[in-house]
Amino acid sequence: MPMITDINSEDRAVQQTFAEFLDTELGWDSEYAWNQEGFGADSLLGRESMREVVLARDLREAMNKLNEDLPDSAVEDAVRKMTGYDFSRSTFRHNSEFYEWIRDGVPVVYKDKNRRTVKRKVKVIDFRNAENNRFLVVRELKIQGLRSPHYNRRADLVCFINGLPVVFVELKSVWTNIRNGFDQNIADYKDTIPHAFYHNAFLVVSNGDEAKYGSITSPWDHFYQWKRNDEDDDKLEARAMLNGMFAKDKLLDIIENFILFDESKAGKTRKVVARNHQVLGVNRAVDSVICQEALKEQIPIDKRLVHRVGTVDVADPPILADSPQEETIDANVVAEKAERYRKTRELPLIERAHPDLGRLGVFWHTQGSGKSYSMVFFAEKVRRVVPGNFTFLVMTDREDLDDQIYKTFVGSGVCSEKTPRASSAKALEKLLGENHRFMFTMIHKFRRDEIPKKPYSERDDIIVMSDEAHRTQAGKLARNMRIALPNASFIGFTGTPLLHDTDFLTQRIFGSYVSTYNFKRAEEDGATVKLVYENRGEKLGLRRIDLNDAIAEKVEEANLDVDEMAKLEKLLGKSYEVITADERLDRIAEDFVQHCSARWETGKMMLVCIDKVTCARMYERIIPRWKAKAKQIRDDADGFKQAEAAATDAIAKEALAEQRDKLYARADWMDETLIQIIISEQQGEVAEFKKWNFDIKPHRAIIKEGFATGNKERIDVETAFKKEEHPFRVAIVCAMWLTGFDVETLSTLYIDKPMRAHTLMQAIARANRVSPGKDCGVIVDYNGMLGSLRKALADYAATVAGQDIGDPIEPIEVRIAALIEAIEAAESHLSG
Repeated sequence: MPMITDINSEDRAVQQTFAEFLDTELGWDSEYAWNQEGFGADSLLGRESMREVVLARDLREAMNKLNEDLPDSAVEDAVRKMTGYDFSRSTFRHNSEFYEWIRDGVPVVYKDKNRRTVKRKVKVIDFRNAENNRFLVVRELKIQGLRSPHYNRRADLVCFINGLPVVFVELKSVWTNIRNGFDQNIADYKDTIPHAFYHNAFLVVSNGDEAKYGSITSPWDHFYQWKRNDEDDDKLEARAMLNGMFAKDKLLDIIENFILFDESKAGKTRKVVARNHQVLGVNRAVDSVICQEALKEQIPIDKRLVHRVGTVDVADPPILADSPQEETIDANVVAEKAERYRKTRELPLIERAHPDLGRLGVFWHTQGSGKSYSMVFFAEKVRRVVPGNFTFLVMTDREDLDDQIYKTFVGSGVCSEKTPRASSAKALEKLLGENHRFMFTMIHKFRRDEIPKKPYSERDDIIVMSDEAHRTQAGKLARNMRIALPNASFIGFTGTPLLHDTDFLTQRIFGSYVSTYNFKRAEEDGATVKLVYENRGEKLGLRRIDLNDAIAEKVEEANLDVDEMAKLEKLLGKSYEVITADERLDRIAEDFVQHCSARWETGKMMLVCIDKVTCARMYERIIPRWKAKAKQIRDDADGFKQAEAAATDAIAKEALAEQRDKLYARADWMDETLIQIIISEQQGEVAEFKKWNFDIKPHRAIIKEGFATGNKERIDVETAFKKEEHPFRVAIVCAMWLTGFDVETLSTLYIDKPMRAHTLMQAIARANRVSPGKDCGVIVDYNGMLGSLRKALADYAATVAGQDIGDPIEPIEVRIAALIEAIEAAESHLSG
């Protein structure tokens, strides 16, 4: 019987329950080590000392079993590599290298019996047959520090696969806040016994009721719960994590397919362990690929396509007036011109022999929930587990999205900077004839009409991963792409839902939803933070209820590109004059500065304007008001300083000093803050901005070259804005950075641009990312977009019957009322 240790009996009860579940329910071996473990080859665990964290006896046995044709010398070499440490390297570097060997095999070189040099990778874990591995959970394992041997620590639970400590579990009593386990225990172990985490896949902190998991680089805010083991399951069971992460096949799946190391984010490289919804969603998408491959086996490749000619109505785009005499263009005139240019045209079409051929589905995981990582996990798992030589063509419809997803794939080590990005249709055609695992391009490369008999490639192992391309996936560009790649399979990844009125074609192309993760679940799971809505346009008397939808609709109908926004004035007429009037912009600038200065401790901020010129006009209004506000706050601080010096009461003196210091800190923050417009470049912009007495050249230099640093180097604007500590804290934008740009510390989004549907939902999601100390993102509305958002959500709800998607935003009045209620309850309790 195990000896009683000095740990709390409640802690021990949780520990025992956890271990017994792994043993009796999930089929793990279980050992209790404290005061039961001797040392030596024949001891309980086979360790030679407390400094060892790898069970070399189990590791050697597994390697021999899984690599029967290898000589003993090669196995011993692999064991040495997996148990050797380099004190000059960090825990993170050890972990990333060991993870690669665990997943892909340990590289060894040896001489065969014919004295020939052989290079092999020694398999460490059998990921295809769980029963070929030994799963062992050890309770109360004593570990001694390597660099600091005077430190001895006792781990609650360590989970081993074939002798490798892949999961470290810290357990607290059921009444204890589990964060204590992270702050007090895990943090200490990383300092004192860091080698315990060299082979770690993920960490778990639990009190038997609540549990969270994360990686060795995760701050507490990025530890997540595992709540469900099926997307359709609304029951949140306490044992969900055990069944979903520690069942043998589930744990192997996570280790092999759902861990990555990302260097694309600002700051240090981070280790990412997929969240609950990512694992469920990606596995559904991979199952779709497996089903697709089975379907293709039933239909010979020469029988899969049917060529025919169809007739469709094609309208040339309405011509906007360029004459200065035409000050406005009425919407009815635009419609009449469109009708006048309408004509019937014959188009070659391709139909597939089965409705599901080439359709892998739509993967909707709400903005901020890690969709880009899900794309990486999907591609890599398909490559590993589905037989074939797949090429993944990652498709976007915006340059900023293309850059963002490319950086994510490269930063995650899935691609290299040499991975091709097709610059034209001709270049893409050439690349498809070569052997590339990944390629990146934009759907706009498919502008030329394709000939069905001359496709770019007839391969049926091309998977097109389309990212955020609702509008462009159903027109001429999409048709050309599918003619160019007739046998490819298509999957659509999106952070916004398919809307009832506009996206039925998207479903026809990609298929129905393969995975959904809506706003409500993302907030419940802590994958995103709540968005709080503040209607300041109404408070300032600026809001025109009819303008947001009317302007957004006209812009969408005209299909204006971001660089064609100069045509807005002609298209919108009086509406444009209203939203860009000097008096209106002055009032917004004044309010913006007041609001920003009040939220100075919350994070980065972004102002969204209707077009590029308005960005510049707002910048010129904000800067002098910003400086004036900073001076006012500093003057107020000086006043408190004088009052504090004159005060004689100690308590009053302390209170005045506290207010003084806070005001000085606030003024310093405003003085240090950099404000910058972020807009795309266009031909003739110098002359265009000069009409407004605005010099764009110094701003263009910063956008291109970044900010100067103290060491005579420069930091690009994207990295600077993403870095919490960098003083670039306020960005003024009109289109850039509204999609595919993640800034975890962005706390407040100010919107004065008419938007609706997908564009609006993508924009507001900029503020919902999780960051330490951030409990919500604030959306400040100057033009009345709430009705547009409600309509978009209603349209979506009509497409998914029975699913409560939740509301992505909460009016600030609701939060204020809840705060007042909490304060009143506290006062009532304290007063007895």
